[in-house]
Amino acid sequence: MNQPTPTPISAKDLHRWLSNSSSLPICVDVREDQELELARFPADVLHLPLSRSSDWMETLPQLLPNDRPVVVICHAGIRSWNFGSWLLEQDNGYQVWNLEGGIDAWSINVDSSVPRY
Repeated sequence: MNQPTPTPISAKDLHRWLSNSSSLPICVDVREDQELELARFPADVLHLPLSRSSDWMETLPQLLPNDRPVVVICHAGIRSWNFGSWLLEQDNGYQVWNLEGGIDAWSINVDSSVPRY
């Protein structure tokens, strides 16, 4: 049986979605605090650092409603893909996209003012 995986989305496509849509996704940033300090994603995000999942795991359904699409973000797209895959495995009705290349791809392809690290 195939495990569900997030739908990949490029930085440019996510930028278009965030700029031109009335039904905005919830952007979930799974990076650590110090990574957010280095390079913030230039949109509202729900910050769920993976290293502190025990702090937010029990309240995830309240923190992250399943009535809007979810786009998961990290530095390079690997941690976000893992979290997105896990979220889909919970079978709670989430629609999940993964930012391919993460915040690094955002900096390269959309907004060079976002620092690379």
